[in-house]
Amino acid sequence: MVKETGFYDMLGVKPSASPEELKKAYRKLALKYHPDKNPTEGEKFKQISQAYEVLSDAKKREVYDRGGEKAIKEGGNGGSCSPMDIFDLFFGGGGRMHRERRGKNVVHQLTVSLEDLYNGTTRKLALQKNVICDKCEGRGGRKGVIEVCPLCRGVGVQVRLHHLAPGMVQQISTVCEGCQGQGQRLGHRDRCKTCTGRKILRQKKILEVHIDKGMKDGQKIVFHGEGDQEPGLKPGDIIIVLDQRAHPLYTRQGDDLIVSMELQLVESLCGFQKPIKTLDSRTLLITSHPGELIKPGDKKCVMNEGMPMHRRPFEKGKLIIHSNVVFPEENFLPLNKLKELERFLPNKQENMESDSMDDDLYIYADLEDCDLSHERHHYHYIEEEDFYPSGGVQCQTS
Repeated sequence: MVKETGFYDMLGVKPSASPEELKKAYRKLALKYHPDKNPTEGEKFKQISQAYEVLSDAKKREVYDRGGEKAIKEGGNGGSCSPMDIFDLFFGGGGRMHRERRGKNVVHQLTVSLEDLYNGTTRKLALQKNVICDKCEGRGGRKGVIEVCPLCRGVGVQVRLHHLAPGMVQQISTVCEGCQGQGQRLGHRDRCKTCTGRKILRQKKILEVHIDKGMKDGQKIVFHGEGDQEPGLKPGDIIIVLDQRAHPLYTRQGDDLIVSMELQLVESLCGFQKPIKTLDSRTLLITSHPGELIKPGDKKCVMNEGMPMHRRPFEKGKLIIHSNVVFPEENFLPLNKLKELERFLPNKQENMESDSMDDDLYIYADLEDCDLSHERHHYHYIEEEDFYPSGGVQCQTS
């Protein structure tokens, strides 16, 4: 029997909650009420951390279940860790002393061609970033002249209470007007002349982006610590996302390249030789020997002529050739020549029932061109009055 449920209620779990349920509940609440995200809920964050510290330890939980919060305090087991230490240890930060706050990552899109991804290249990217002012070392002014803002007491946020009705109060948090959210105040005379008290400067940065052979569309290249600088924060990363342009000839599929090749009927039947220019400016002579029949839609491969594999550039995928056979125009040969051509083609398939049926039983049908796309979208809608022209069901009378 549990004497008190206060710590369980704080985490929103039942007294029978498993360690996994406790972790899940603490994770959700700690992220919600962390001071970095919710500066006005510091006390709530402290209570959540204290409850989790006790309930996550089997011995402390047993003491709490028997005697409640009073037994924890009398046993000297409460308050051994700070709320921030508990948070950092839970999320893998290694404790408050080793915790580093990071700035935001900056994402840039870089348009590249399929040739760039095939051959590899280096591109220069110019961008603007914030850097800490060297003149004042990120203080905004001279040493010793910066004071804590008396309006927000260094928090950077002002909390106002708005009375909605008797017994109903709304708490509103706004950026401090006195320090503009900085938590510190600096007189105009004491401000750094280089950054005018802003602590940071806008600076142009040139990045050399090395695109390796075989990289893919959407792949990320990360420049660690090259993001915007801000006093008290570790700089974030600059992330370059590759955006491949469509190629007029080749289509990429993993490590393979696909190309469409148009063949005349005589080429598909009697063989051909066709040159294809590769992405590294070589010329492949694609050869089909006489007697090797190429059918419409056939796919043939040239091994080791696809895309280089990332970090294994000497290994390549396949070059897949999709054949599109073009048939000759109508009446391309006179009738006598067609009869001559027919001798070299496979024999026609004779109708097995033709001998047993009278010619009068046949209905001859000629083939004509038709627009299937037009027919597909043609519908006939039947209105309700087609069924009930007089507003109801009519019975026939004799």
